[in-house]
Amino acid sequence: MNSIHELQGGNAIVIGLFHAAIKTADLDISLNFYKSILGLKEIPRPDFDFPGAWLACSTPGAAAIIHLYAGGPALGAGNQAPSGSTAIDHVSLECSGFHAFRSRFQSAGIAWREQAVPGTTLWQLFVYDPSGVQFELTFEGAAEWGALPDMSPSRCYVAGTSFFEVPTL
Repeated sequence: MNSIHELQGGNAIVIGLFHAAIKTADLDISLNFYKSILGLKEIPRPDFDFPGAWLACSTPGAAAIIHLYAGGPALGAGNQAPSGSTAIDHVSLECSGFHAFRSRFQSAGIAWREQAVPGTTLWQLFVYDPSGVQFELTFEGAAEWGALPDMSPSRCYVAGTSFFEVPTL
């Protein structure tokens, strides 16, 4: 019989959905919708190099489920933010096993990027599915072992910059 460790593929585990990131052309209008219409609340956001907001459910202690961002990395062709489903930048999964996931990507020949979230203890890996949907795997860095995320220019995640490669499966 396989151990739980073997069934989970080592220490690489997806725990749950962390958030959805949405690009917006107008941060104020978007904030009004999510806060006034959906009833989400704005919560503190790390100091990234571009405008945005994090929104959470209104229940006490709720985590951010929607991340809005505007400006630089949200802008596409013609210096405009996309609309419709193309405005969804990535899906974030709460995970554990940072180095095990990184090893999986390397073994499979899949491109990935890394990040340590400024002002937090969160670590992230970014990877694309075969259809080009970007996934952000988010880890509590304080609970992870081994080296910190590789922030070198060739490996560090840069918001708004695609590194998608069509898979050769």
